[in-house]
Amino acid sequence: MFTSKLAVKAFQLALIIFVTFQVNFGQQVDRKSLAEQVKKEFLHAWSGYKQYCWGHDDLKPLSKTCRDWYGTPILMTPIDSLDSLYLLGFKKEADDTREYIAKNLSFDKDISVQNFEITIRILGGLLSSYQITNDKRLLDLADDLGHRLLPVFDSPTGLPYKFVNLKTGKTREAVTNPAETGTLMIEFGTLSKLTGKPVYYEKAKRALVETYRRRSKIGLVGTNINVETGQWTNTDSHVSSEIDSYYEYLLKCSHLFGDKDCQSMWEDSISKVHTYLADEGENMSKKNVNGPAIVGDLWYGHADMNSGKRTETTTGALDAFFPGLLAVDGDLNRARALQDSMFLMWQKNGIEPEVYNYKTGRVEHAAYPLRPEIVESTYVLYQLTKDPKYLAMGETMWRDFVKYCRTDIAYAGLKSVETKEKTDYMHSFVFAETFKYFYLLFARKRRSILRRSFSTPKLTRFVKPGRISQRAQSFEYGSNNFSVSSVISVAKINGKEEGVSKSRKKDPDHRRNRISRFAYRSAADRFWCEEPAGNGLVGSGMDE
Repeated sequence: MFTSKLAVKAFQLALIIFVTFQVNFGQQVDRKSLAEQVKKEFLHAWSGYKQYCWGHDDLKPLSKTCRDWYGTPILMTPIDSLDSLYLLGFKKEADDTREYIAKNLSFDKDISVQNFEITIRILGGLLSSYQITNDKRLLDLADDLGHRLLPVFDSPTGLPYKFVNLKTGKTREAVTNPAETGTLMIEFGTLSKLTGKPVYYEKAKRALVETYRRRSKIGLVGTNINVETGQWTNTDSHVSSEIDSYYEYLLKCSHLFGDKDCQSMWEDSISKVHTYLADEGENMSKKNVNGPAIVGDLWYGHADMNSGKRTETTTGALDAFFPGLLAVDGDLNRARALQDSMFLMWQKNGIEPEVYNYKTGRVEHAAYPLRPEIVESTYVLYQLTKDPKYLAMGETMWRDFVKYCRTDIAYAGLKSVETKEKTDYMHSFVFAETFKYFYLLFARKRRSILRRSFSTPKLTRFVKPGRISQRAQSFEYGSNNFSVSSVISVAKINGKEEGVSKSRKKDPDHRRNRISRFAYRSAADRFWCEEPAGNGLVGSGMDE
């Protein structure tokens, strides 16, 4: 067993050295050519969807048939793809798709939908596309959908049920997870800003706060919770599926809305994640997070939320968002080290698996459903460091992605990254995220798309963070003012002091430099914010 562990460590170290050598001394990445390739392949997949499944939710690329999530179309792929069509320059396709959505989409359907998925894909898609086009029909659809989703919050705790009927408002499934209770703020908050209706922000923030309130004594959350009793039904803690975007939205809510409560909750939570979930190699130094980058092996595993005891040494494709999030928070040393680990996981089989055991080096769940998280982290790290290493990483991943997932009409996920057998499904997020982040990584030309001071999670754009805070702190709705800070006081809920403000006193081992650039991501998509020179706001686009 000891020899086996040494062999795994030796393999990992050799691979990191090889990757570093390849990146630093390999040929220069041809960004222009790669960006054009991404556009070409995006159009290939989009054309396949249009040919075989126009008007339906998703394409099944092997059988060339369609899937509607709830038995009747809600235009999942067209809505989720619309902002990417504009961003990649397919304006006519985008305009035609927008008209189809505006004229054919209705949420007056007797169907029970999953609140989380509908929020991040449909609500987020409508809001981002509204901000690109200023087409009021899209905002009206978003407002109608948001109103139909509100009954999910009518639980004894304020935590949302998993499903809601769009016509009747009937809810079901009380056992949910932090990702589904805490990944609503960006979409619902943006809907509040754009419609002038505080209720959306209030409901989503309460759900986020109530999730945080139920953390354990050592500051961790579990995998599953009952929204009626507030009790945890699964105490496994990690940064993977069912928890991942809860942590994202704590940080991104604080930046996007200037919400000090979210900032306090984030600072408290991330220190506990580092303390109990991180597995650090000898080359990684906690005390050097503010100094020169130290790249070593770093992983985040699973632990019991109450004791902190390590339960699993697994990670996976969904965990690959975390390097980007750490970079957004200014913790570039951890971000760079973890990104190397995630890329090592990709390199092991030429593409990343859903679940990988970083101690044994074995794949435990071999599927790859075209996930974008590692591409997004690569893009964020390149934007923040301008290290060509990340362009080279991106090129490797792009060529593997095309090689193993392309079909004659579109793209397909993999049943197994080991055998490379394809599965008959193409998720809408391949358009909304995966292609988009490859394109943004490689594209050099700055594009001006919007010049507004607020954004949704789906749109890549550049704004000044200070202006975001100023706008968000007091939403002006005609003669009414809506103060974010007055929605819910995290420090006092039900008369109980939560002591959130104490979390501002950071552990010296977990200090993070504050940087002027921030990136935001939702489970559906992400956008990029950069502080420009001068005082003015700049439009959406890509950095040089």
